[in-house]
Amino acid sequence: MPMKPDLSIRIGGLVMQNPVMTASGTFGFGPEFARLVDLNRLGAIVVKGISLKPAQGNPTPRLVEVPGGLLNAIGLQNPGFEGFVRDYLPFLRQYQAPVIVNIWGHTIEEYAAIAERFSEVPGVHGLELNISCPNIKHGGIAFGTDKKMARRVIAAVRARTRLPLIPKLSPNVPAIAEFARIAEACGADAVSLINSFPAMAIDIETRRPILANITGGLTGPAIHTIALKMVWEAARAVKIPVIGMGGITSAKEALAFIIAGASAVAVGTANFSEPRCTLAVIKGIEAYLVRHHLASVRALVGTLETGSAS
Repeated sequence: MPMKPDLSIRIGGLVMQNPVMTASGTFGFGPEFARLVDLNRLGAIVVKGISLKPAQGNPTPRLVEVPGGLLNAIGLQNPGFEGFVRDYLPFLRQYQAPVIVNIWGHTIEEYAAIAERFSEVPGVHGLELNISCPNIKHGGIAFGTDKKMARRVIAAVRARTRLPLIPKLSPNVPAIAEFARIAEACGADAVSLINSFPAMAIDIETRRPILANITGGLTGPAIHTIALKMVWEAARAVKIPVIGMGGITSAKEALAFIIAGASAVAVGTANFSEPRCTLAVIKGIEAYLVRHHLASVRALVGTLETGSAS
């Protein structure tokens, strides 16, 4: 019988039992999926974006299915720092999967302040820094697409927390590698990419936008190949781990990210259509390693061959 491969990976001081995470905004805060998915089997649970104060989000309709994916304009609705710590974190502490909290703010000080507050809370194992969400009107997209602003916010957060820090990069830039290098230089432990692409859908009968917000973020299979290219570019540019996401529906897409250079992956939109997708991806990665006689998932990271065949 083949030896069971080692699926564990490390991001800064955070050790994960496997490289499969949930993508922020697609898995709620954990309880929503707990009856369908064994949370203890996940590499990490990345919860929906949290701000210092509660946020109501955008008006409805906020979601619409489109060919190849999903458009969302939720607007980062969340219960705020205190609400999350009171109402959701006690539940998450019951599970062995590490909890990574996606954080955001309207100003650099808000980013730094919420990072500092989460650093003092037991049960939070890492922070994903949302500098790239295209659905909010205050600051988010500017931080993620402006090099000086990205440098300032990442450095400010790094100065206020010892938790593993993972800036989530925007795809809406001409050179993703430059932003990955900025994150590394500012002390990030990893980078995650990509976030969604700004897009829209129109009801041709009413001649009106389908989303109340007019535009939203496109996610799902339609963006996978673009995400794959950006992960490859980022992984070649930095030495810190890269977390790949965008259009994962099976182990095949996850494995492509790993081969391109990602140390870990995050499953997002697929959670809505197949809540157990994360577990299938974990199983598929393990089966692939066995089939290819690889002792660990780390041995597969960045093994893409781009030269001419001899």
